[in-house]
Amino acid sequence: MLTRLGSAAQRWSMSTPWTNVYGVARSLLALATAGTIGFSGTGTLFRPAAGLPPAPYCIGPGHISLFCLVPHDRLWLARWLAVAILLVVASGWRPRFTAAFHWWVSFSFFVSTTIPDGGDQATAIFTLLLLPVALTDPRRWHWQPVPENAAAGSAIVRLLALSALLVIRVQVAGIYLDSSIAKLAVTEWRDGTAVYYWIGQPVFGAPGWLHGILLAVAATSLGVIAMTWGALILEFTLAIAIVIPRKAWKFLLLAGILFHGFIALMMGLPSFSIAMTAALVLYLRPVDEPFRISAPARLSLNRWSRLRRWPAAERTPALLPAPAGTPSGSR
Repeated sequence: MLTRLGSAAQRWSMSTPWTNVYGVARSLLALATAGTIGFSGTGTLFRPAAGLPPAPYCIGPGHISLFCLVPHDRLWLARWLAVAILLVVASGWRPRFTAAFHWWVSFSFFVSTTIPDGGDQATAIFTLLLLPVALTDPRRWHWQPVPENAAAGSAIVRLLALSALLVIRVQVAGIYLDSSIAKLAVTEWRDGTAVYYWIGQPVFGAPGWLHGILLAVAATSLGVIAMTWGALILEFTLAIAIVIPRKAWKFLLLAGILFHGFIALMMGLPSFSIAMTAALVLYLRPVDEPFRISAPARLSLNRWSRLRRWPAAERTPALLPAPAGTPSGSR
């Protein structure tokens, strides 16, 4: 037993943490926050709330928030600066340089806006936990394989990055465990009717085009129990996936993505669903099984990398002097 554990630990410590698995998650986290900030007006993000001082909130650690560094009438400027930073992060360029800015913007949004949701809180946590991975990433783009001359890397640095990814997996498992257990304290979740009430809820209920279909399904005892208890069972299964054999992870990853896609459609929470999809990628996609990038995308990325390495003289054809006697207009 100890021998097998030692062998597994050795294989794990020799894995490369810097693959496009965590790159996909970083891009999704950045796009989720960028979408919320970009498509929500300043008045919506920082609207007054009863019993609270005027937003943005700059209390305690919130003093370092991006939105607390500009005057109130310049919050629009901080918003678009945040979107620009997040889009650079999502592009995958230089994780070492953009990781700290990604966490800063995510933290700023969570602590300073009036109504952040659970996805924004999770994003602030995950971008912090990803710092040991991104700050030690030797690549120009987080879509690329690790360069051969940096594939091995320092054992301590590699172990630090892998440990951070393990902590993230434990954190994601805890989120789903807490969510599934907390629901059991609510009578409607226990008796299987909770989703029926959510569908008809005027603020977070299903949109008009989907309302009739879901209501018809939820009106049947089998349908409403399947949706309600199905959500509970899936969340609990995701919580214990950390100890489930690895071969089942891809099926649970797909089920989790579909689950959060349904939440986005039914409750109108796309940024939350995208953030949790990123969390599931970090949780259930083995870091040593990178995603396949399509040939056109890989070719474009390689061309861009080569173009950046070429000297300017090689990128721009030189104008050679014309042979003697050649008219100037014939060049």
